[in-house]
Amino acid sequence: MASELMSNEIALLAIFILSVFVGFEVVSKVSTTLHTPLMSGANAIHGVILVGAIVVADHAKTTLEISLALAAVILATINMVGGFVVTDRMLQMFKGKNKPKKDKGEDK
Repeated sequence: MASELMSNEIALLAIFILSVFVGFEVVSKVSTTLHTPLMSGANAIHGVILVGAIVVADHAKTTLEISLALAAVILATINMVGGFVVTDRMLQMFKGKNKPKKDKGEDK
């Protein structure tokens, strides 16, 4: 029984480590022009995660569950808002710089 539990934990750890490596490789190969649309999609996913954290917080009964659910809601909110801030900054980079307009009387 204990060896079966240990093998399950090792398998889960191996899957986690492999997913970290695959995720890093996939994200590092994304070109700059595709990064902003992907961030927008990720922000939508973060919104779903926030709703899930709120639902979990609604069903929490013990103090520990409430504390963990509150931490999940706070972290999901920070993650989502931070994603929107990063997306906004990236969109600002694609805008052209505004040149100051000259008045008609200043043609010297």
